[in-house]
Amino acid sequence: MDQSWAAAGNDGVNGSWRFGVLGDEAVIGVADEDMADFTRAASRIAESHAEKELDDPVVLGAAEMARRFLPDFLVEQLIRFRVAGNEPGTLLLRNLPVETALPKTPVDGKLAGPWAALPLSTLTQLSVMSVLGDTVSYADEKEGRLVQDICPQPGAEERQENSGSVLLDLHTEDSFHPCKPDYLSLYCLRSDPDDDAFTVTGSIRAALPLLSPACAATLREPLFRTRFSSSFTGDAEPRHTSPRPVLTGPADDPDLCVNFFGTQALGERAATALDELRGAVEKVLCGVVLRPGDMIVIDNRVAVHGRTGFTPRYDGTDRWLRRSFAVADLRPSRALRQGDSRVCAAIR
Repeated sequence: MDQSWAAAGNDGVNGSWRFGVLGDEAVIGVADEDMADFTRAASRIAESHAEKELDDPVVLGAAEMARRFLPDFLVEQLIRFRVAGNEPGTLLLRNLPVETALPKTPVDGKLAGPWAALPLSTLTQLSVMSVLGDTVSYADEKEGRLVQDICPQPGAEERQENSGSVLLDLHTEDSFHPCKPDYLSLYCLRSDPDDDAFTVTGSIRAALPLLSPACAATLREPLFRTRFSSSFTGDAEPRHTSPRPVLTGPADDPDLCVNFFGTQALGERAATALDELRGAVEKVLCGVVLRPGDMIVIDNRVAVHGRTGFTPRYDGTDRWLRRSFAVADLRPSRALRQGDSRVCAAIR
């Protein structure tokens, strides 16, 4: 077994989880030679379009077309994940290409320079995600960048956001948003030097058999509301969604939308059900310390994710992931986007 997939738990300072490993069916290894054609294609795209914004339809179109240079077995597994999913709602892609000369991890949460400063990893991520859907982002967060830098920031340590370093509680990404992503990916450029930062996922598909019928029924009622993330609202007054259910869809294969830090139960019965759900999800968690070239892909409709706490150094060597979102159908978000842009307008 790969050591990075050994079962582990977070320390007792900011909570604890116990988690296991993803099965072989959810882990896809890629050899260097498998990506040689794609690497050459990415270089050509970067040379041709380096002056364009990443949100330019020409660049996004080129990234989508470049997926024909991805290895067939990888595309096949991504299509299978898109169509049928899997029990953990997660895929781990290993040994994807990363630039050999990386800059220091940005302490302000943003790559210095244009997207073409990291052309290979940027285009790899966009091409992989294009197999699952259409790339989107949100103007409220990280300036609407389509590929976002996820790294610890000084002063944000205690925040329940990607910029923090305390335990990041389990959540559906942007669970409060009317057009939340269907998929997200986290692509590791640099590991946590101390190997303390485990990315953790848990799915309703695995947890559903652990729920009582009464709990599952309650979770389907509009008895829950979720607070908007402060990364969207800033220091404004807290804002919440209208009451809604946590589980939707078929009884034997529901969708899950919850943030265990920001979702509030409306009433004692709902609170009991939410606690039972948390307990069930925590029993089916899988975790990994992401290594350079690892990309974890999460079905945001069925799986929640989080991260164990770690201690940043702020010396340029800290953990550095890049995040990208995709939706299965771009049309429902059209009222939030202008023209061909993939950036959803602010919802404040």
